[in-house]
Amino acid sequence: MPTNFAKSFRNSGTAFHKQHRRPHELCFFSHVFLSLSHLQHLTKSLLAVAFLASFGSSMLYGYNLAVVNSPAQYIKEFYNETMIETYDWTPHEEVLTVLYSLTVSIFAIGGMTGALLVGRLVTTFGRKGTLVKSTGLVFIGGALMGFSRWCRNPAMVIIGRFITGVHSGISLSVVPMYLGEIAPKNLRGFLGLVPSIHICLGVFIAQVLGLSELLGKEEHWPLLLSLVVFPTIVQLMLLPWFPESPRYLLIEKGNVHATIAALKWFRTKGNIQAEVEEMQEEQRSLSSIQTLSVRNLLMDRCVRWQVITIAVVNIGMQLSGIDAIWFYTNDIFKNAGIPEPHIQYTTVGTGAIEVISGMLGCFTIERLGRRPLMIGGFLFMGLCCAGITVSVLFQAQLSFMRYISVGCVVGIIAGFCIGPAGVPFLITAELFKQSHRPAAYTVAGCLNWLSNFTIGFVFPFLEIATGPYCYLIFCAICLGVALYTIFIIPETKNKTFMEISQMFADKNNILEEELMSNAHLKMATMNGYGALGQNDEG
Repeated sequence: MPTNFAKSFRNSGTAFHKQHRRPHELCFFSHVFLSLSHLQHLTKSLLAVAFLASFGSSMLYGYNLAVVNSPAQYIKEFYNETMIETYDWTPHEEVLTVLYSLTVSIFAIGGMTGALLVGRLVTTFGRKGTLVKSTGLVFIGGALMGFSRWCRNPAMVIIGRFITGVHSGISLSVVPMYLGEIAPKNLRGFLGLVPSIHICLGVFIAQVLGLSELLGKEEHWPLLLSLVVFPTIVQLMLLPWFPESPRYLLIEKGNVHATIAALKWFRTKGNIQAEVEEMQEEQRSLSSIQTLSVRNLLMDRCVRWQVITIAVVNIGMQLSGIDAIWFYTNDIFKNAGIPEPHIQYTTVGTGAIEVISGMLGCFTIERLGRRPLMIGGFLFMGLCCAGITVSVLFQAQLSFMRYISVGCVVGIIAGFCIGPAGVPFLITAELFKQSHRPAAYTVAGCLNWLSNFTIGFVFPFLEIATGPYCYLIFCAICLGVALYTIFIIPETKNKTFMEISQMFADKNNILEEELMSNAHLKMATMNGYGALGQNDEG
């Protein structure tokens, strides 16, 4: 974005504050205007690749999370009809509930499978290459779900959900990894939250298309499930034209020329030597250029607290209650007393709030930092979870409590999308150096998806067993993650990957010399930028 554009925003903000002189407005608008000034180094290429990678991958994750909500009853009826036709057996309602819960949660099992593949895929094919090659999974899964009703085969729905889950498991880790590696340090937060906006947008689109006036009819639910193929077609056509991650090209492939070409593509005109030298400093600090396995990552005491941190934030992200809200929004609003014809429109309204909240977090993260968005988001979610419990308990006596319940649901969604939706994926990239990052995303992804599956499968039964008190469990988890962030996680805004590693050195009881040591690697010079050469000494 041009510098004069950012300046014009700052000047207009100053004029507004001088005229009105309201301190709380001054604080808010200053954050927004100054955040926009950080975008002056944002090139068209960076913005295009961020939106393209997120549109064909992250958005599909959000879409698949919410798309089974609207046609739930039609899917259950389809399962019931095919059971009768095939086996001459009428299943009980409990059996249909289990089958539907399996349809919802098998997506997370696929996601966990995909997450296990991330480390090997990104090392073999690169970050962008993995995104491009994994698109085939979407076409297979979409075709299975789209033709399931015509083939009268419920297994096609479940298998299709599993395969699209594998794609989401891969892309949910690879997209933030790719964007985190191509972004300059002052834009890592902004670009790192672009995928979370698309996740929220995917949820919103699924809610809108699921309206009864559009595709929320019995004959249209297979089409609704299979629409995921269209964003993937766009990504497959355009993403291959963009460069691979410069950090991958230099640190893992040792290709200085390709690295410089990629940086020139993604950066404004100017000197990129400092950025290449920063990558080479990280390369020299690595004990091995080879990517670490998950086992070696878990045994490496140099990253002990980083691993604990990604485990806490990724588990906390899913067990915060947001998946229960997304999977079962209609049931929650029905129990809150919202008239059934109005529920679908209330759900769409929450989707719009998700997108707005995600954009607010994206445009303020480079000004506020990662910690405030995480702490504020989780604390607000915890408060709203407690509010749901109280409002549901007293809505029989106090009719206005049903609106408090809906407000708390909206509050959970807003609090989640502002920070906890995207920051865990962002800091997973920031807390680790190049050799550790693929394994870190594998661990984070597996824990994230395992928690996602647990909530998707267990929540209906948990709600039956504990009623509204189940949200107090989510409240305790949200408060615990917020406290962990306050006391353990440092601010990573505008820091290089090496600086962040050094910030954790004290917690891991690692001397800086040990962190930087590498006896067998040294810098050589190549075209003024430097290249990595092997030490000829003994």
